[in-house]
Amino acid sequence: MEEPTSLAGPAEAEMRVESLRRYPVKSMLGETVDRMFVDEHGAEGDRRLALVDTETGYVASAKQARLWRGLLKCTANAGTGGVSIGLPDGTRLEADDPDVDEQLSHLVGRRVRLISKRPDGATVERPDPEKLLELGLDAEVGGRILQIAQATPGDSFTDDAPLHAITTATLEHIGVEALRYRPNVVVATPPGYPPYTENHWLGKGFTIGTVRLRGLPATSRCVVPTLEHGPLPRSPQALRTPALENRWNATGSGAQPCAGAYLEVVAAGVIRVGDPVTIAP
Repeated sequence: MEEPTSLAGPAEAEMRVESLRRYPVKSMLGETVDRMFVDEHGAEGDRRLALVDTETGYVASAKQARLWRGLLKCTANAGTGGVSIGLPDGTRLEADDPDVDEQLSHLVGRRVRLISKRPDGATVERPDPEKLLELGLDAEVGGRILQIAQATPGDSFTDDAPLHAITTATLEHIGVEALRYRPNVVVATPPGYPPYTENHWLGKGFTIGTVRLRGLPATSRCVVPTLEHGPLPRSPQALRTPALENRWNATGSGAQPCAGAYLEVVAAGVIRVGDPVTIAP
């Protein structure tokens, strides 16, 4: 059997997991963890709940910043007793509270339901992110209606695939925090490692901890990374920099700003912070 090889030279062997993150409620802030069980459905506890707009039937996503950017001021934590939601005023809700829909509807100003089972054909609104930066977050901007989680079996509310990863080289080059891109796995890279190498992970085999994965297309970026995330202010460069430097036709819908990449799980297992990341030939 051949030894794992590098996409960018021998330094590839020095890649390790810097941090692990999950987001129990779609478009809310999540939590960092030391270890993460992953299988074909994604990371345990990740994006297992979402709000649905009862008027439109769309899943609430901060991609439609005009309606849902306030969700990024909420936190969600997954514990043994279920998911706990923290509101901007300090109130804490449990996902199974009988009045959780009423309280969340009051918060966002629309009637919503908190659900744990992804409806067949679940969709989100994705206005053109670069137009939103140009015209303002409250502008009526056209875009696409996207069916989510098409590469994720089960009921989770991932945007597309089970896992999302990004390297510290890409983050440092763009100059933003990992939180803005909402990855599951942040991969620490050695000095001099090139940014945007995630573009070339498609079809590559990975081993992280006891988990085997396969690279999927680069992640096209929406407006979400530019928004306020809890105490973090807006950061237009989170979209503008990859828009200038790294446009790829990752989804078949034309060249779009990309940063990071999606991964599918070939063999389930546990990933821990500090685990080496190896890429097969």
